[in-house]
Amino acid sequence: MSDPSPPRSARFRLPLAGYLIVLAGICWREGLRFLNQRGRFLSALVRPLVWLFIFAAGFRSVLGVSIIPPYETYVLYEVYVTPGLVAMIQLFNGLQSSLSMVYDREVGAMRILLVSPYPRWYLLVCKLIAGICVSLLQVYAFLAVAWFWDVELPPIGYFAVIPALLLTGLMLGAMGLLMSSLFRQMENFASVMNFVIFPMFFASSALYPLWRIQESSLALWWICTFNPFTYAVELIRFALYGQFTPLPALVVAGCAVVFLAASILAYDPSAGVMARRGGPDNAK
Repeated sequence: MSDPSPPRSARFRLPLAGYLIVLAGICWREGLRFLNQRGRFLSALVRPLVWLFIFAAGFRSVLGVSIIPPYETYVLYEVYVTPGLVAMIQLFNGLQSSLSMVYDREVGAMRILLVSPYPRWYLLVCKLIAGICVSLLQVYAFLAVAWFWDVELPPIGYFAVIPALLLTGLMLGAMGLLMSSLFRQMENFASVMNFVIFPMFFASSALYPLWRIQESSLALWWICTFNPFTYAVELIRFALYGQFTPLPALVVAGCAVVFLAASILAYDPSAGVMARRGGPDNAK
């Protein structure tokens, strides 16, 4: 007698509308969390504004920026550091979003999310997309305040930078997601964040042109050259002036793919870090 039950692939075939509902639900949850955590928005906005108002203003007369692409004339120092501060917002947001993953694992929400019938990789990508959407709100809020500080960008740049922000947000979010898989407790992950954020930020072209760094220290220049955050900053910098640079785009895209693939593998309960801990239930 033949088995009347449908094949396994047919039983667990999920509709496309379900995937969209999952994406909308995760984005909605992340948006509500962001609105309820007003301190998160203020800290993400105040941090780069302090650099812009105090640090950049103090070094304006000391660190002049010569004519280098994409700039067609001499620019004030606060104009130069603005793309780096935009990337810093995305870096902090990517790691804070990943910090929430560690928190969700502790309280159980992550366990519920990962045992749903939808592919684990898709759930992680939805989490990244939600984090990127939140970072876009923070970036444009910062750019609006910077505009009143005489940091005027070409009007086309405010639209041309969106693909660059999506790509850099994906890379930095995937990096944070990979880091979150390595820690069982939120306290441990939060303490390591500063050891990742500040070296990546300072050892890049966010604050100084690479040619200035090369003149002062060749070793530091090599570190900045191999720092993926440097290419994220340069991709945003050129995009803000309506220009596209292939090398930073390729490096950021390549790092995003590597970080995302490693994150998916790390969250795989049968092959990744979760497997060595006995699954999400024991990842505390």
